[in-house]
Amino acid sequence: MTYPETQLHHSLPLLLICDNIRDPGNLGTILRSAAGAGCSKVLLTKGCVDAWEPKVLRAGMGAHFQVPIINNLDWEVVPNYLPTNTRVYVADNCGLFAQPQMSNKASDHGWICDRQLSKFHKYEEEEEDPETGDSKGWLPELEVQNYNLDWTEAPAAVVIGGETHGVSLESLQLAESTGGKRLLIPVVPGVDSLNSAMAASILLFEGKRQLRLRAEHLSRDRSYN
Repeated sequence: MTYPETQLHHSLPLLLICDNIRDPGNLGTILRSAAGAGCSKVLLTKGCVDAWEPKVLRAGMGAHFQVPIINNLDWEVVPNYLPTNTRVYVADNCGLFAQPQMSNKASDHGWICDRQLSKFHKYEEEEEDPETGDSKGWLPELEVQNYNLDWTEAPAAVVIGGETHGVSLESLQLAESTGGKRLLIPVVPGVDSLNSAMAASILLFEGKRQLRLRAEHLSRDRSYN
């Protein structure tokens, strides 16, 4: 598929990964925001609703023809679609007040909030280090930072999880392997989380803002030289 020259011209080093987005309306809205923000591409992992399902097309309002969409990917091949040196960031709805939500499938590990906790809790099941005999949690530990702090110094990919299961264990592992973090969008007490489409919009347009400011700073530096 070919895409409009204007879209390609305004494409940013910003990529979106959809993880377990199962609601057609949410996915369509997310694709619309991705196109509006200037994402270079959108990756959909297995478990997401089909991007070309009629309800997704309707909610996308033409976004499918504005931004490249790669559908139905296994997590093992996702790195093949990321530009060199991309850092993967995971949308976080609870920040430091999070604990893992147990599931029978690795791809369904999500997060639930517990406002009485002040740090991450590991899974109850732990691995034992064969060399030291010490037990260790196997959940990747990612640093949490507010979404409005700089995270676009390198090409960035943002993972958005679905409403039901949240982000997958595989997404956390990918973020850890690329030096990424969890991006926290603070909400007032009593509100558990944002809708996934709203969270995606906030993060993508914040990334766009950061990239615009960086470009302006570089332009000013060059003019001074």
